[in-house]
Amino acid sequence: MDIKEFTVDQKLRLDKLVAVKEPEISRSQAKSAIEAGQITVDGQTVRPKDVAAVGAVVHIALPDPQPIDLTPENIPLDIVYEDDDVIVVNKPQGMVVHPAPGHPNHTLVNALLYHSPLSQINGELRPGIVHRIDKDTSGLLMVAKNDHAHHSLSDQLHAKTNLREYLAIVHGNFKEDEGVIRAPLGRSPKDRKKQAVVADGRPAVTHFRVLERYGDYTLIACRLETGRTHQIRVHLAYIGHPVAGDPLYGPKKTLKGHGQFLHARELGFKQPSTGEQLDFTCPVPPIFHDTVQRLRRQAGLPVDKAI
Repeated sequence: MDIKEFTVDQKLRLDKLVAVKEPEISRSQAKSAIEAGQITVDGQTVRPKDVAAVGAVVHIALPDPQPIDLTPENIPLDIVYEDDDVIVVNKPQGMVVHPAPGHPNHTLVNALLYHSPLSQINGELRPGIVHRIDKDTSGLLMVAKNDHAHHSLSDQLHAKTNLREYLAIVHGNFKEDEGVIRAPLGRSPKDRKKQAVVADGRPAVTHFRVLERYGDYTLIACRLETGRTHQIRVHLAYIGHPVAGDPLYGPKKTLKGHGQFLHARELGFKQPSTGEQLDFTCPVPPIFHDTVQRLRRQAGLPVDKAI
């Protein structure tokens, strides 16, 4: 049991106050804990929206997190390429890349461990994972099968010599045909679950080009120069063109789907042992394809063109 206490020194609703005073507890976690009676004020149960009096004592008693058991699972994989060093997999939308609180199993890593040994550089919960894509982003991911390959692929990421290109359906009609977004990213000061453009953030660069315009929506390609958390989603929202379907950074009124319409279409890197350049592409998932076709028909564009 993790037990903490603090004295109220400002008038905020309780779930927000807990998140401010205890940064390791998110506001949503605080809300759930308050509703479960794990956070009390002067020994009394309260509601997340309640504002405690200055001087009151907030008592937090959170249960210990359940251990994550990383077990190989026989989950089907869409393997695009594999050799002795690397696996390139087409991750489906909705699959979490590696175990974490709230997602202890049924992840891509669980499936990969059933298929093959993986590098151990990233520790026992993220074996083989060199870079990640979000749960509701689909597409190509490179995975290291041994430590030598992991070092090589990581070095290529840091040197910005590999290729990572995404397709996205975004809100609005781009005036530009192409451009570069240079805006530093870090944790949002307003919401710990979000990333944001912040002055003291880490450098982040996204290149984009317009592929098709549909009036209220645009199909674009984005190439990552850096790979920060939620980079494409935050950068596009920052310039006024959030990814359609994005539940975190986009508007509520959007295209129906299973999360953001963002797909890692192209991936290129040098094979760690031979130095051979390897390049891969994969088609968009059916819901992405069908949505583009519908937008094309509504805009009077031909639908027989490849996406």
